Amino acid sequence: MNHQDHTRGYEPVRPDEGRRGSRWRWWAVGLAGVTGLALTTTGVAVPAAEAAGRPLTSADERPSADERPSADERRSGGESGTGKGKKEPKPKGVPVPCDADKLIAAITLANARGGAVLDLAKKCTYLLTATIDEGAGLPVITAPITLNGGKHTTIKRAAGVEEFRIVTVGTGGDLTLNHLTVTGGQTDGDGGAILVNAGGALTTNHSTVTRNIAGSDGGGSSGGIANNGITTIKHSTVSRNTAATAAGGIGNTGQLAIKKSSVTANMANAVVGGFGGGVGSFPGGTTVVTGSTISGNHAGDAGGGAGGFNANVTVTDTAITGNRASNGGAVFAEGGMLALRHVTVTNNTATLQGGGLSLQALNAATVATVADSTIAHNVGSLNGGGIVNAAIAFASTVDVRNTHITANQATFGGGIFNIAADATVTLTNTKVIKNIAISTGGGILNSGGTVNLNTATGTVVVKNRPNNCVNVPGCVG
Repeated sequence: MNHQDHTRGYEPVRPDEGRRGSRWRWWAVGLAGVTGLALTTTGVAVPAAEAAGRPLTSADERPSADERPSADERRSGGESGTGKGKKEPKPKGVPVPCDADKLIAAITLANARGGAVLDLAKKCTYLLTATIDEGAGLPVITAPITLNGGKHTTIKRAAGVEEFRIVTVGTGGDLTLNHLTVTGGQTDGDGGAILVNAGGALTTNHSTVTRNIAGSDGGGSSGGIANNGITTIKHSTVSRNTAATAAGGIGNTGQLAIKKSSVTANMANAVVGGFGGGVGSFPGGTTVVTGSTISGNHAGDAGGGAGGFNANVTVTDTAITGNRASNGGAVFAEGGMLALRHVTVTNNTATLQGGGLSLQALNAATVATVADSTIAHNVGSLNGGGIVNAAIAFASTVDVRNTHITANQATFGGGIFNIAADATVTLTNTKVIKNIAISTGGGILNSGGTVNLNTATGTVVVKNRPNNCVNVPGCVG
């Protein structure tokens, strides 16, 4: 039987079944007299998306969950989410007493009746003690269901019981969480707290997904949320979740929107294939982050803050800070599209290369755009303190506009490291200033690729140490 505690104050796939791909591993070689990089393939974990279709067209086209807020949405932030959102009267829901079995019964009935709005008790922890449905402690969501919480309303897996995630959203299900904390989930598959299958949808408002674990037996991804359908995270916090492989906080193969939220202190642990400490976007996924913070996350391999593998990733008006990985301290992209606009990338660390951004094209072409942004105070221990752009087997192109690349540090290419014939960096009205290379290429080091400065647009490369550029036409000093 489940218990309760009053307080005061994709289809899931096994690791060996669903993930096949390429991994990356860097090693130093000599290139044209300058120590550079080459790449060998050794695999990356990629979760399989469920084959079912997606009846909802996109995250932005879904009815906003703000149209059905909880009573506590007169306030913002607190333990069940962050930020300020639109406040509207709460629709009257069905009260659910502080009893986990009654919550389970209410969800079961809501599914049977085609949906419901359920008002959970304030200052209550609904303590789940057993798996009841497809590896989860709550029934699979198969209809539109809203769970309204309040101050200190939590759904938690009890310590010391069998492993299970908190909830799965099935095909046709549409789950909205308002002012809730979801915690303690643990599974050997994907989605430590929540799994959204293809054809399902999830919206969180002013909610927190924290301290969940995926891959407890060594293979799962997406420590907090695994999205194979449509997920919108609004005014919420995803923190301190852990994945054994990739996507410590959120993993996405579907459509993911993160709005005015915080993705903080999550971990993707695998040394090989562990990418996307905060957010991992897998093949076919589309991820849009707006007005948010991605900070203090860690990836054992690539993309401490966010990683995209043959995916489309757009980040706007967001701070990416204090993240750490071997390759791409803040952001890693391999194949697909990456777009950053009005983004601050600061104080991130890569123990190999790409303290800020690491872009590579091993399995497919990579196209990146950075506009109106700041890339500063990042460290790449070997190459590319600010940006590494590497065309390994396909073209890798990055267009940098109206951006400051400042005070980054690496052994080679303090500001930018560009490598291989099909690697192209184009700078427009961009300042590369006061970056440091311990060896050479303080501002920009180009090894066999193309760097277009476009100085007529206002691009300047100055005050870098020990020199401004190596193998960059039009750059002096």
